[in-house]
Amino acid sequence: MLADKVEVNTLRTRLVMVGVFVGAIAALSLSVAFSWGGGVLGGGRVEESPEAKAAFHAAAGSCLFWSQADVSDIHVVPCELPHLYEVTGVVNIADRYPPGTPAPTVDEWRAIAVDRCTPGTQKYLGKPLDPYGKFSVSALRPGGGEWSSGDRDMRCVLQWAAPAGALQMVKGKVADQSQAAIWDPGTCLALAGKTVGNPIDCAQPHAYEIVATIDLKKHFSGADYPSQKDQGTWLDTECSNAVQSYAGGVDIAGQHLILTWDTRESESWTAGSTQVNCKVGAKLPDNSGLQAITGSVRQQAQDAPPGGQPPGGQPPGGQPNGGQPTAKPPNG
Repeated sequence: MLADKVEVNTLRTRLVMVGVFVGAIAALSLSVAFSWGGGVLGGGRVEESPEAKAAFHAAAGSCLFWSQADVSDIHVVPCELPHLYEVTGVVNIADRYPPGTPAPTVDEWRAIAVDRCTPGTQKYLGKPLDPYGKFSVSALRPGGGEWSSGDRDMRCVLQWAAPAGALQMVKGKVADQSQAAIWDPGTCLALAGKTVGNPIDCAQPHAYEIVATIDLKKHFSGADYPSQKDQGTWLDTECSNAVQSYAGGVDIAGQHLILTWDTRESESWTAGSTQVNCKVGAKLPDNSGLQAITGSVRQQAQDAPPGGQPPGGQPPGGQPNGGQPTAKPPNG
């Protein structure tokens, strides 16, 4: 990732990535702001293709996709297809940055995106934007040459980023789907330090395995927001049942794992985010954070012999084998 305030000539520098993502700990994305302008990369100049030009000047309601790391293949796609950005509007910032003024710094671009894009995005959606949900505001900013010529239009977009910042594919318009920060059952999330990172293969060391999605409205059917204590009390039973449906016969305690779940803030409830995940993880012995686990609890249940006794009389969790989940320190 590029250091703040350093620009290179790549289309990635046109993107401003900002957002709050929910994992074990809510964290502000540390992605840098991107632009495209007068430097060089790999000894050559990155040219703007007609498709890229159309993407960087797309109207509200357009969806954008790219697959190359330098974003050189960015283009407009139908929103029902997988995409990374949905354009929500265009904001002109000439009131704060008139012609002749220097371009904002990386940190300033992030702040501008949140400040100027959030109100318009909520209007675009026709409902509140869940501040703890999976979608967050971001932006496309003018390139260096455009800025110098007086262009002050910033395109606001919605993105879905994982806890460690990796952009996730979206299908369909955001307004037509839940904003709840949930993952499909069977998803594993990497360990980033002592907390949660991006999706990863469950065979790799990870922080959590998602075992179920539960809708709080199943129990809290009224309009009033249920306290997080009440949510937790109900989810204790629901998630315990769900993990057995997901991986029948799994011995969570025997594998030194914990079963936990999300709860929703009142702002999320108001925005319609009522779904939560049940998940399996492991704590460090000193309870200072999460530790890595390897393998799926579903595989562990499949590998367990009849009667729940591991081969050779080993106590549950005493002898890793096959794809059984095992807990170990992050650097273990």
